Amino acid sequence: MNVAFIGVGSMGTPMAACIARAHHPLTLYDSVRERAMQVATEHGGRVADGFDDLAASDFVVTMLPTGQIVRDLYLREGLARKLRPGAIAIDMSSSDPVGTRALGAALAARGVTLIDAPVSGGVPRAVQGTLTIMIGGDDPAAIDRARPLLRAMGDRLFDTGGLGSGHAMKALNNFVAAAGFAACAEALLAGQRFGLDPARMVEILNVSTGRNFHTDLVLREHVVGGKFASGFQLGLLAKDVRIAADLAHDLRLDAPLARLVSERFETARDALGYTRDHTEAIKAWDQNSAA
Repeated sequence: MNVAFIGVGSMGTPMAACIARAHHPLTLYDSVRERAMQVATEHGGRVADGFDDLAASDFVVTMLPTGQIVRDLYLREGLARKLRPGAIAIDMSSSDPVGTRALGAALAARGVTLIDAPVSGGVPRAVQGTLTIMIGGDDPAAIDRARPLLRAMGDRLFDTGGLGSGHAMKALNNFVAAAGFAACAEALLAGQRFGLDPARMVEILNVSTGRNFHTDLVLREHVVGGKFASGFQLGLLAKDVRIAADLAHDLRLDAPLARLVSERFETARDALGYTRDHTEAIKAWDQNSAA
């Protein structure tokens, strides 16, 4: 199975490395060609000079910052015109599920099947090949063909339903995670202003009903410890929560918490910058409260 992998950033690099370790013929493409060359040198595979070098791919995996970039790649920049009928496109980015359905229809008109397969687990699990993968698609046979490739990158594969359902699940998961972090941050800030020790607060939360992913794995090292290096960009999380909030709006669901959490993270992103670690949002919220 010939695999093209597009987008070798912090997540894409270890995911592509897992595919190479599984001995799938791999072609790498990135807007920064030097990044693709480095991955090829360290992990194997060849580097595409352009879309013509991807034309023979059985699978095209995209791991890009936004769904709009994915859609532009296929439709505006012309990748869709280069792929042969029968190819399977797998978008593992955190994309807008409505846009994914529109892209799927456009690719189907050219004989290319789209599957959405976003991931959860962050860089450490990407390196280990133990990501959680949420799989959406309208073609069960195509999903079955893709499953061995996906297993090279993840050990928890969940079928979520039709095309776009994987992206919807990813956005909703990240909304829940973001809401949890926002609650943790506000509790720490309030406790600290009252005189509580943040480290002791985290210790108590972890043996009490407030325990969650952030209290267990994030707060002690990255917030209280001041490392702020979880590996997940603030702008990306703000984008994912906005997708979830917009999805709720499109479904005519009254979801005030989704709107509020989206606004909170967008405020932090605008104050600190897109590429800052998402755990640094607490700094912006603290500064806004002081003002």
